[in-house]
Amino acid sequence: MTAHLQDLEVHLPDRPGALADLGQALGRAGVSLEGGGAFTHDGLALAHYLVDNGPLALQAATEAQLGPAIIRDVAMTRLDQETPGQLGALASRLGDAGVNVLVQYSDHVGNLVLVVAEQHSKACRDVLIRWENR
Repeated sequence: MTAHLQDLEVHLPDRPGALADLGQALGRAGVSLEGGGAFTHDGLALAHYLVDNGPLALQAATEAQLGPAIIRDVAMTRLDQETPGQLGALASRLGDAGVNVLVQYSDHVGNLVLVVAEQHSKACRDVLIRWENR
């Protein structure tokens, strides 16, 4: 059975050890991280991780009391790593379809992970199906 992967977004405090606190909370809960990262900009630390158990990850992050957390569904596809311009080409198709990409990163095996607004999910899936069948 394939796991239903989701994106965990956590607004972390901008302080040393906050990422460790999140990682330890997720580890204690048995949540596997399949990709993602954390970024700090203008005093806001934001973590996005692809997780194998969204509800459990959300519970662990919430109980750690690091900051607001949310789980979202993701869309995933592959880019041809040997062909320059793949991200731009796909992003152009998504933009033309009215899809606003909220977050983009890669998983551990090189899949492109996209988080889009819920109202854009169907349009995103349609673009990705055409992308994969081109």
